[in-house]
Amino acid sequence: MALEIERKYLLEVPYQQLVDQGIIAVQSEQRIEQTYIALDEDQELRVRRIKDLATGAYEYTHTFKNGVGLAREEVEYSITQVIYEQLIAACGYVPLTKNRITATWNNTTVEIDVYDQVNFIVVEVEFASMEEADSFAPPSWFGEEISFNKTYSNKSVWRQLQQSSQQ
Repeated sequence: MALEIERKYLLEVPYQQLVDQGIIAVQSEQRIEQTYIALDEDQELRVRRIKDLATGAYEYTHTFKNGVGLAREEVEYSITQVIYEQLIAACGYVPLTKNRITATWNNTTVEIDVYDQVNFIVVEVEFASMEEADSFAPPSWFGEEISFNKTYSNKSVWRQLQQSSQQ
């Protein structure tokens, strides 16, 4: 199992402003639909449909995550469109949708998630080690750190989306 180490922040400024000012350089943009198949306090199974907005190509993934906090175990692999659609149809859940902008800032890769169903934008950075994550000094435009705030986790936002769609 691979270890995913990441820190997340609420983006304080529109990401396009960061592009226009030359602070970040966009590498790619994707449209992501994500649905959780199974959830526990420290484990999750999810599927995603990912569209590359430059090429129009689709990718489908299945991911298992285990743990909480900055470092979690992660297993992710590709699945077919048919399997993705069967899982989505069997669950009947509303997917969480967002655009993900992958960019570089100061030789660091950042991922900016612009959500459709909630009114916030998240910027995250992945690290090779806990030491690297602990020593990271974010710029002021990153905003408040939310790495440990479950309110902003994709899993929590997705749960709220399911509750509101059933009302």
